[in-house]
Amino acid sequence: MTHHSEKKWRYSLGISLENSVLSLLQELIMAKNAPKPMKTSYLIKGGSHLEIATLKLRLFLELKIANETKIFQTQSKCAEIGRMLGGWMKSLNTQSFTPERTP
Repeated sequence: MTHHSEKKWRYSLGISLENSVLSLLQELIMAKNAPKPMKTSYLIKGGSHLEIATLKLRLFLELKIANETKIFQTQSKCAEIGRMLGGWMKSLNTQSFTPERTP
């Protein structure tokens, strides 16, 4: 999407969007490999990077920088990632508060 935008946007907002997505991936990989008590903090950071990327996509749409169809497809994927992230966080919270079973 960023490769087909104007040069002035490609090297400002385009690079910024790519950096947000890379930061999101970094946090998700850290969460995957972190011990259970630390996973939630990485997921929260990842969620903030996702939200920033979503706002930048909105800017792409508002400024008509890229093809609307590609922006909508990317926004849809971001929404799906957000749902997965929320589910992961919810599963971690329910596991940590589950009382121990006694036989």
